[in-house]
Amino acid sequence: MATRTPLVAANWKMNGTLATIRPLLHQIKQGLLSADNPEVTICVPYIYIQEVRDVLQGSKLSLGAQNVSEHLSGAYTGEISAPMLADFSCRYVIVGHSERRSFYQESDQIIADKFMKVCAQGLVPILCVGEQLQEREAGVTEQVIARQLNEVIHKAGIGLFENAVIAYEPVWAIGTGLTATPDQAEEVHGFIRLQLARHADAIADKIRILYGGSVKAENARELFSRPDIDGGLIGGASLVAGDFLAICQATR
Repeated sequence: MATRTPLVAANWKMNGTLATIRPLLHQIKQGLLSADNPEVTICVPYIYIQEVRDVLQGSKLSLGAQNVSEHLSGAYTGEISAPMLADFSCRYVIVGHSERRSFYQESDQIIADKFMKVCAQGLVPILCVGEQLQEREAGVTEQVIARQLNEVIHKAGIGLFENAVIAYEPVWAIGTGLTATPDQAEEVHGFIRLQLARHADAIADKIRILYGGSVKAENARELFSRPDIDGGLIGGASLVAGDFLAICQATR
């Protein structure tokens, strides 16, 4: 079995001002100076990418974006391309977050295109998959996850997953205060790994699968103790330095 370095990704979503992110970043940097911390990336709104990049220079934290265009360039007003993100030293890019799927009607095909554009620039996609509450209640969670994964595998090829991360985010547990139990989360993480193993055992063994869905300092350690959960995609708790640092420490 491969040794997988835990990854904790902060997703600030559409939150923050210069007045709030500067002290937040300083506190997170100071709190992650020791050598035994997980890998940490901060995925910020586009407009703060340069500011955050400059603050993170010289630290062990990496910079991430929350979205990307499926196009490389052209007449797409308001969009940001993968080459642009590469220009600003982004390492990670969230692709297919449930809010992009639901609020902006991003299809599995569009998400697959974004995944490929990110990989082509040498950046690391964090591919989000997850089911709605009604889908879980209907017992079709695995079918939903398989569809979301297989579209990307079919279009991009399993080889691109060599340099990718997957985040399982049950949509019913995002921002609701509800959280999948560690057993529920581990079951889906194991299913995701099995789906990838059908194409390439080595990639399935190596890839990091994060859990995202109301992760808090109180539940992080039990979630991260499961063998197929390799860290977290953290929303609201990443906006509070103490909470985020406690979640990072829970990966030890």
